[in-house]
Amino acid sequence: MDVRIRNRVTVTGRDGGPVLMLAHGFGCDQNMWRLVVPLLADRFRVVLFDHVGAGRSDLSAWTPERYATLEGYTEDIIEICHDLALGPVAFVGHSVSSMMGVLAAVREPELFSELILLAPSPRYIDDGAYRGGFSAADIDELLESMESNYLGWSGAMAPVIMGNPDRPELGEELTNSFCRTDPEIARLFARTTFLSDNRADLAEVTVPTLVAQCSNDAIAPREVGAFVHQRIRGSELVTLEATGHCPQLSAPEATAAAISAFVRRP
Repeated sequence: MDVRIRNRVTVTGRDGGPVLMLAHGFGCDQNMWRLVVPLLADRFRVVLFDHVGAGRSDLSAWTPERYATLEGYTEDIIEICHDLALGPVAFVGHSVSSMMGVLAAVREPELFSELILLAPSPRYIDDGAYRGGFSAADIDELLESMESNYLGWSGAMAPVIMGNPDRPELGEELTNSFCRTDPEIARLFARTTFLSDNRADLAEVTVPTLVAQCSNDAIAPREVGAFVHQRIRGSELVTLEATGHCPQLSAPEATAAAISAFVRRP
């Protein structure tokens, strides 16, 4: 299958510029980057895509076997990079996609010039001294709620993920994005996301890495950003003046500025 059709790959921005690859998180699609792309397109060549099962990707390519772990999504990212053959790309992964970028960069580091991990979390469940932000019981309850009433879960959870209660239109947009996703696909992607543990993979990263966390994030607390920064040798950590888990929507200027400042510096 043509990977560009499978993942609805789109390429925009400056011809010949450094290449940015923007990867969306759970329950979203490439439209979530629409406020950031115009701020970057005059300097960068920008690659956007939908994970299989999201947006306008080819839903026939989705199977529970391939996408039961992050490896299936990671393989897609690597295949897109090879198919486009644009040289090393700066990979910007939001939320769970940040760990897909980590896995891809560990497997084939030559494909990536930089990693920008936006609101990353290598493990969402607390484990001893590690604070992921959720107890095991929290995640069990979250997944059970999705199983029993996905639309109801979307309406309740999206505003929590987005934050910014004074800007309800942001929560409504995320709710609508969740509701457009096939419930079966969303439920498996949620399990893949919230039950993953990629802490051990962080030490294997050799690509220059920026960890960009939000100042107040209910999904990926600041302790998580600090943990990722500590485990990836030579990484940099920046705290965006952004509330919630989706700074590309709530603070696009700060998000674009952090990306632009890190990529391909002298």
